[in-house]
Amino acid sequence: MQLSDFYYDLPQELIAQDPLLKRDNSRLMVLNRAEETIEHKHFYDVISYLKEGDCLVINDTKVIPARLIGEKEGTGAAIEVLLLKRLDDCTWETLVKPGKKARVGARIIFGGGKLVGEVIDIVEEGNRIVRFEYEGIFEEILDELGQMPLPPYITHKLEDKNRYQTVYAEHEGSAAAPTAGLHFTKELLEEIKAKGIKIAHVTLHVGLGTFRPVKEDNILDHHMHSEFYVIDEKAAETINETKKNGGRIIAVGTTSTRTLETVADENGMLRACSGWTDIFIYPGYKFKAIDGLITNFHLPKSTLVMLVSALVGRERILEAYAHAVKEKYRFFSYGDACFIEKAKNA
Repeated sequence: MQLSDFYYDLPQELIAQDPLLKRDNSRLMVLNRAEETIEHKHFYDVISYLKEGDCLVINDTKVIPARLIGEKEGTGAAIEVLLLKRLDDCTWETLVKPGKKARVGARIIFGGGKLVGEVIDIVEEGNRIVRFEYEGIFEEILDELGQMPLPPYITHKLEDKNRYQTVYAEHEGSAAAPTAGLHFTKELLEEIKAKGIKIAHVTLHVGLGTFRPVKEDNILDHHMHSEFYVIDEKAAETINETKKNGGRIIAVGTTSTRTLETVADENGMLRACSGWTDIFIYPGYKFKAIDGLITNFHLPKSTLVMLVSALVGRERILEAYAHAVKEKYRFFSYGDACFIEKAKNA
């Protein structure tokens, strides 16, 4: 399969720069598998497509304000540090810009000295290992000095940090939001529960690899980034019980999907566990865990477009995206949503 197979033309003005005032007022495209129709709704209508006995699986990761702006000790040169992966209490794998100013031994000052980082190693893809020095609690300092690591296609300043978090965000560790979940309000979730739909929480800490473009012409040569996940006993039991009772598993977002598909056995059953996943889902993949997906509209040529293509078919997805462009849907992180049922052969 070629990378060009997953390209579509997207006008720049359709990339959403700001969240809507009301989360669930975003638009919802519904791809009906059986009738091969496309419906145009609003996100608050999603409840009418969920059935009693279904299970909605949400990713409760919380985005940390992982973008730090500092200056190089001795020269005062501006340096941006993006926290990617915590290695121990004081040490992180980071992305540093500009990298040429961050050689091993370089020290970076943040917040007038409230936080100091020293580059101690350079690893794969030029990432820097940085050891931090500080007094007090790191998370509190980060909350004061850090900014939300918005994706590169969002150029507007984020006025409210909470609008790049889901309303159910709980476990800190992501460098990017699981954006399909941004559409839910607490009220909508309560209505969904009241209808007899179970909600299971999983955690996958989203890495920046989500935004890295696929560069290889043959997609099978692409190397997926690795992300940490947790499925606890309660979530595994809820999902397994739903399956046994004939209910559907509806994943909220590609992150929930990747977590479930990583852990599921051949019968779609889960067990409580945690670990790292680099699962790459593309057309031809046979889904074991999920029956449907609520997701946003994804970047051309991205691994996420490949994942949704695996679920419903590449041509069908590109056709739906062409409809979304024509109807002026909002795209990407702050954009509109899509409800997709799995195709029979997926």
